[in-house]
Amino acid sequence: MQNADVAPDTRFGAHMQTVGGLHNAFREGAKVGCDVIQIFTKSPQQWRARPLEDAQIEAFLNASRETGIRCLASHDTYLINPASGDPELLQKSRDALVDEMERSSALGIPYVVMHLGAAGKEPEADALQRLCDSVAYVLERAPENGATLLLETTAGQGTCLGHRFDHLEQILKFTGDHPGLGVCFDTCHVFVAGYDLRDEAGYSATMAEFDERVGLSRVRVVHANDAKKELGSRVDRHDHIGQGQIGSEAFRLLLTDPRLAHAAIVLETPKEGGMDPTNLAALRTAAGIST
Repeated sequence: MQNADVAPDTRFGAHMQTVGGLHNAFREGAKVGCDVIQIFTKSPQQWRARPLEDAQIEAFLNASRETGIRCLASHDTYLINPASGDPELLQKSRDALVDEMERSSALGIPYVVMHLGAAGKEPEADALQRLCDSVAYVLERAPENGATLLLETTAGQGTCLGHRFDHLEQILKFTGDHPGLGVCFDTCHVFVAGYDLRDEAGYSATMAEFDERVGLSRVRVVHANDAKKELGSRVDRHDHIGQGQIGSEAFRLLLTDPRLAHAAIVLETPKEGGMDPTNLAALRTAAGIST
């Protein structure tokens, strides 16, 4: 797998737009104070994209060098459902996820964050097994020494999978602790799924269960998002750091937790109002870093 080590004081960033070319995400990231960024390598609303050209890859790598910013993660598209009970959609989703891995590997992006899909009208147990099979399918076909696939914790809206830690545990066990598989911990998703983070007692209990079932060492990226909705609501609505239902103390606990010092911290907070610099400053303050 690609080297993606981060230093505790230079691991903060945000999901950035790629209008005008993938390389532009670095310049946008520099404007708001990112150390690292996350992107979509193609439109999140489309199945297909043109293959990456050598000139695109070169421009992307040059922009990273020029700005000193690393693109640590890409995110898969919204259309993919690796747990679908529709055979055609399931195969299409699996192949699309392999394509995501190939694109990110070509760009030197270490991680691909994946949503875990939804059961729809199918039994959850059957959907979870399809999801396990899909992850194994992708890992088998992903480029050697390329990107690492990250299972993202989810809010659990509708019939979406991944809102319980045991869902991730089942996938990890099925794939035999594969070195090409890790985890993305989304604070908003975990909270609205019913796991408390707001104070030391809640944070400690949540992380103890996560560590037992999944393993904190497997977390490679943290999506740092406050939540507009309350604990256990299973409604995925992100808010600015310290301004939502989770509150500032949870981020202080998380960002000073030595067990997560290796993980990149990426904002997915609302873009309206140009709040990325404010949210990044809040994260750095929570981590005890002078801003």
